[in-house]
Amino acid sequence: MKRWYKYIRPYMPYFILGPLCMIVEVIGEVVMPRLMAVVIDAANDGTLTGGTSIGIMFLMILTAVLMMAGGIGGAYFASKASVNFAADLRNDMYEHVQMFSFSNIDKFSTGSLVTRMTNDVTQVQNLINMAMRMCLRAPGMMIAALIMTITISPKMSTVFLVSVPLMLVTVALIIKTGFPRFAKVQEKVDNLNNKVQENVTNVRVVKSFVREDFETEKFMEASGGLKNSVLSAMRVMIFMEPVLTFFMNATIIAVILFGGRIVLQGELSVGQLSSFLTYVSQILFSLMMVTFMLMFSSRALASGRRILEVLNEEPDIKDSEDADRDAKVTDGSIEFRDVTFRYYKDSAESVLNHINLKIPDGATVGIIGSTGSGKTTLVSMIPRLYDVDEGEVLVGGVNVKNYTMVNLRDGVGCVLQKNTLFSGTIAENLRWGDEEASDEEVKHYAELAQADKFVKTFAEGYDTEIEQGGTNVSGGQKQRLCIARTLLKKPKILILDDSTSAVDTATEAQIRAAFRNELKGSTKIIIAQRIGSVMDADMIVVMNEGVITGVGTHEELLETNVEYREIYDSQTGKGA
Repeated sequence: MKRWYKYIRPYMPYFILGPLCMIVEVIGEVVMPRLMAVVIDAANDGTLTGGTSIGIMFLMILTAVLMMAGGIGGAYFASKASVNFAADLRNDMYEHVQMFSFSNIDKFSTGSLVTRMTNDVTQVQNLINMAMRMCLRAPGMMIAALIMTITISPKMSTVFLVSVPLMLVTVALIIKTGFPRFAKVQEKVDNLNNKVQENVTNVRVVKSFVREDFETEKFMEASGGLKNSVLSAMRVMIFMEPVLTFFMNATIIAVILFGGRIVLQGELSVGQLSSFLTYVSQILFSLMMVTFMLMFSSRALASGRRILEVLNEEPDIKDSEDADRDAKVTDGSIEFRDVTFRYYKDSAESVLNHINLKIPDGATVGIIGSTGSGKTTLVSMIPRLYDVDEGEVLVGGVNVKNYTMVNLRDGVGCVLQKNTLFSGTIAENLRWGDEEASDEEVKHYAELAQADKFVKTFAEGYDTEIEQGGTNVSGGQKQRLCIARTLLKKPKILILDDSTSAVDTATEAQIRAAFRNELKGSTKIIIAQRIGSVMDADMIVVMNEGVITGVGTHEELLETNVEYREIYDSQTGKGA
């Protein structure tokens, strides 16, 4: 409740005024049948006069107006409270997810996180809206109407001793059956979202392999699973309404049979019987409303638990308590001291095994090795995308854990294997590196990354809109834009993870030359598959199966490292 109260407190006036308005409506609903009873009895007795009828009519109109004002006010404040609650909750979830490390995100699929921030939050929002309108109205009307029936005829009120317990038992059984079914629905929504996201994101691959039918079948299977889960849950809801209606109608029939005899005996007036029947309907209808609210709450509670799973997930990479808040990355030297890392902490095998490496400030370092040798994982330790299991990583002679995350990552620029552009213009994408960059700076760094040439060919130039995921530019264009974006950041350490694989060798050479000339004081780490991309580096690191097998210049490694020489020979054809 402490967690939820955080989102209630700023809108407490709405949470208070909403139910109070509903109480006004309840009072009106309870008063109206008594006024009707007075009119009926007076008309039946022949004592209804013009003045009396006008007075009662005025009271009924006033009551109806107050009921309308209460109903509108209750709905308005309930909407304000629930919508603001959901907006703040959704914002907190999104902000919290931004703090997740890669390993945290791995615990939740992307589709599941989307569902939790949208559908699950909406379920909680709907529950709050319904609860504010019903939490006092339904119980209040039920209690008030019950009191009124007892005051009218204690004898007839005994009918509730049978009908209400039967309804409560039925409601309990229905809720017990329906609760797990609604929880299952949310899991199926997750699964469906995962399938949609995977297919839409990789639509080009699907089409190139002509797998549309296969993907359609997978989607239909996920959609069918959701359909069956929803139908299973809805069967409970469908069964509940007619059963409760049956109890309500049976109780009304019992009251009419029992009450009619009492009226004939002169113990009860026709007006009193009429108002008693109205109160009976109110009592049973209130009980139905409470039941529906409980049923909907079962799905919302399942959603609430899923939301709390996200909010309670502690980021495993965060600022250390000992971190220096003022420390900046001003020295680009890097040192790995006996670093060991596992993706799965209970795994016996390590991805990196006792890595020891020193990189001087301002050096250009190439890292080469077979696929899966640990190259990307190694450089991911520098900006703390992952944390080491053993050993330590130092930047500028300081353990990376002693920097704040913001200051560390501000000093490190990464162009990762998977180049991502966001919806917006080319200029807006490039300004991710520096949001204050002028148009001239944007153009300058695009030129360095060899991106300006193709940008000029677009009719809108730097104002060209990038579609989601950058699908309207080629792979090579996307890589060059991502490089330009990182260069704009002017990082002290630049990491290029196979980021020129989609450009030709001449363009790659021009980009490397720009690095040498423009980022002379920065440390540059280039992960590559092509030896031509790293052979002019100050230092080349050769990796294999999570260990470093060689460090040196191109010429030194050709002489001393068998693995490097084999790669060189295979790529240049000298080994044929």
